[in-house]
Amino acid sequence: MNKNPIFKRVAIIGIGLIGSSLSRAIKANRLATHVAVHDISLDALEMAEKLSIADSYHEKISDAVLDSDLIVLAIPVRVYGKTVSAMVSSLSSGAILTDVGSVKEEVIRVLKPILPPNTYLVPGHPVAGTEHSGPESGFSNLFQDRWAILTPEPETDKNAIQIVKEMWHRVGSDVEIMEASHHDRVLAITSHLPHLIAYTIVATAADLENQLKTEKADEDMVTTAEVIKYSAGGFRDFTRIAGSDPVMWRDVFLSNKEAVLEMLGRFTEDLSALQKAIRWEDGDQLEALFTRTRSIRRSVVEAGQAGGFQYTEVSSDKSEI
Repeated sequence: MNKNPIFKRVAIIGIGLIGSSLSRAIKANRLATHVAVHDISLDALEMAEKLSIADSYHEKISDAVLDSDLIVLAIPVRVYGKTVSAMVSSLSSGAILTDVGSVKEEVIRVLKPILPPNTYLVPGHPVAGTEHSGPESGFSNLFQDRWAILTPEPETDKNAIQIVKEMWHRVGSDVEIMEASHHDRVLAITSHLPHLIAYTIVATAADLENQLKTEKADEDMVTTAEVIKYSAGGFRDFTRIAGSDPVMWRDVFLSNKEAVLEMLGRFTEDLSALQKAIRWEDGDQLEALFTRTRSIRRSVVEAGQAGGFQYTEVSSDKSEI
């Protein structure tokens, strides 16, 4: 594999879990001569510098992107427009702009009119993550054996696409190219809807005590403390998902509204059918459903997408920390 740097300078805008992990991965794999990072949070920048996740740390976004041949947006989707507008005058000719957001159609709609003609937009989405956030939560092998989806428009410069593709390959990801609209529909069912359900279930559990106070005697009441104390595996998984960054997910749902609402409608119909099966004690239908979904889980495991990250930090000289 080619070990030469791909970039002279990479600017990563936003150093939460994904941004800080990508910075670490780029440095660990020597993909850039210099990695610059910017974040609106001075505390995050201070922490990033303490952890030595980059080569330079910038309060001003213009300083971070200056002379960069790759700029990566790792911030909530709904601030893309404002953020890129603030950096446009500092972008170098030929610079590539990419991102890590899980919504892609809106990214193209918002950024395409802003970028000057001598820059290239290659929207991206690494399908990886944990429920943790902040620069201290990142690790260099987050993207190992995960998918990175790129959604460039047909007229996008092929060399720019290939460069971004190579970057993701060299941090350990498999790369898929697809249309932005298709990406948003796929992620609505595989990621966005599960998060929405998890947030709802955990919120229901949190509200349960107050709801039941007016309905049942004290001795029959399910308390929040009991929900936490006796959490079984399924509920624990939901709380893990529901522990994700609330600002990021707020923007995801608002930015992918149509696809999420479509999938939510389909789910609601299926949930009603399941409710009916339970009410009428239709064991055959329940078993058939559970058998079918079990096979999906096995397929996910066989595809190597069942989770289980190995938190191995690697420094730029390849030695383990």
